Amino acid sequence: MRTVLVTGLGGAGRTTVAAATALAAARRGERALLLSADRDDPLTPLLGGEEVARLDVVRIDSGADFRTELLALQDRAGTVLELLGAGRLDGEELTELPGAEQLALLKALRETAAGDHDLVVVDMPPVHQSVAALALPGQLRRYLRRLLPPERQAARSLRPVLAQLAGVPMPAQWLYETAARWDAELAAVEAVVEDPSTTVRLVAEPTPTAAAALRTARLGLALHGAAPDAVIANRVLPTGSADPFLAALSGQQQCVLKELAEEFAAVPLHEVPHLGRDPRGTEELDELIDGPTGEIGLWEGKDGFVRPGPWHVEDRLADDGVLVWHLPLPGATRDQLGLVRRGDELLLTVGPFRKIATLPSALRRCTVSGAGLTDGVLRIRFTPDPELWPRTR
Repeated sequence: MRTVLVTGLGGAGRTTVAAATALAAARRGERALLLSADRDDPLTPLLGGEEVARLDVVRIDSGADFRTELLALQDRAGTVLELLGAGRLDGEELTELPGAEQLALLKALRETAAGDHDLVVVDMPPVHQSVAALALPGQLRRYLRRLLPPERQAARSLRPVLAQLAGVPMPAQWLYETAARWDAELAAVEAVVEDPSTTVRLVAEPTPTAAAALRTARLGLALHGAAPDAVIANRVLPTGSADPFLAALSGQQQCVLKELAEEFAAVPLHEVPHLGRDPRGTEELDELIDGPTGEIGLWEGKDGFVRPGPWHVEDRLADDGVLVWHLPLPGATRDQLGLVRRGDELLLTVGPFRKIATLPSALRRCTVSGAGLTDGVLRIRFTPDPELWPRTR
């Protein structure tokens, strides 16, 4: 199964591209699933309310998901809440909190991974929100490990004694079990995002600000192990218009398209024509799929683009005995980077994005001895600490 995450700049037509991608897969005979968490439900008018063979459309209800999860947690924590004198909440009075939409989308993404579809197309939020959503599982897992370290469960037989000594109830087993369940679910989401069959498609209108915005977006995606398999230039006007106004707009778009082609040289750039109206119904979506030249490579997902591999440690170098950690950051510049080592973690800042990465076991016994950015790859040098590194005879 392949998963395509469709994101991009706000108002660029992400939902249209996602719907056309899923529709094209269904037209080819694949079983496709189109997944969206948009509150306004743009898919119904976009597809014209039609049922398409081999295409399933699912809209996530993040409010209902939030209420279900919170009520279940409240039931499991019932004893503790009663000890604290807390009043129980009813489902009717619950309104979802910020971030609930992202969590519901990630949960749905994990559940679809166990399905039998050939292609899952996810209509993601704008790119900065998508980067935050992709980073969320790793962040939450880190918080859970810090707040409820799994190794403390080994002392559960001592909790009654500790509770008497401390005079307060100790964390109940259900809390650790809940944390373990959440950790497993978040790990499953991370596995879907990091799977080589999961790719990202960036959608933007070719406006003067598009190249810079997509460049920043690519950095955020790369920082969290994702990379675009294509850039979709949407609503491209025809060239050669006799109208001076349209000719000027088209000329501006062509300049931006050239800039995008240079900026994303390693990523296929596809142009989607402007229909002169917002597409409505499957027939008009078919026009986008075929295009004026009949090219459908945009929707095949087989453009030959290879995602960069995950961050990896290079073998020990014979000349100076250091280890090198490779972090692909295409398009990054030195002035955008910030790097701090704190214990077993590395705090990496790239432009407006930040990631806290746990060092591989080999690097925890080393000190950072330097870093360099070359050809879009950040290489961090680690020198083994003689006090921690195994000695050889």
